[in-house]
Amino acid sequence: MKRQDLTEKLLDIKREKGWTWKHIVEEIGGMSEVLIVGACLGQMKLTKPQCEKAGELFGLTESEKRLLNEAPMRGSTMPPTDPLIYRFYELVMINGAAWKELIQEEFGDGIMSAIDFELDMVRLPDPKGDRVQMTMSGKFLPFKYYGATGNNQMLGYKEE
Repeated sequence: MKRQDLTEKLLDIKREKGWTWKHIVEEIGGMSEVLIVGACLGQMKLTKPQCEKAGELFGLTESEKRLLNEAPMRGSTMPPTDPLIYRFYELVMINGAAWKELIQEEFGDGIMSAIDFELDMVRLPDPKGDRVQMTMSGKFLPFKYYGATGNNQMLGYKEE
């Protein structure tokens, strides 16, 4: 079985049972809803205890549970074609250069981790139409200037 086949199986079961992602997340537990849903969609992996819970919930075979525990091939084609996902891509295309400048001015030469990362999503009621609030928090990872000697800075932290 390929990972995409397992994803389709999980989505079929979710649809047949009328489950919500909230229900699935509560049953599997142990991490962020974004990570659990991402694992069900084939972009993340579950821990072995979570695989057991998912196996019970979805009626999976031992092989399918092990597949949920493997590190997946992540990502998708670019640019994305789904309109909602494309809007996030658009946000990065339009604002990415400014975000980069502001982050590096504050922290130095480096990146925001997408691995040591947290994301929260909240629905904000608004009389003009409810809003989606996304809060991202990623560890700052300075670039390493390999080969640096003497008084030369080893890491890309902000220089004072």
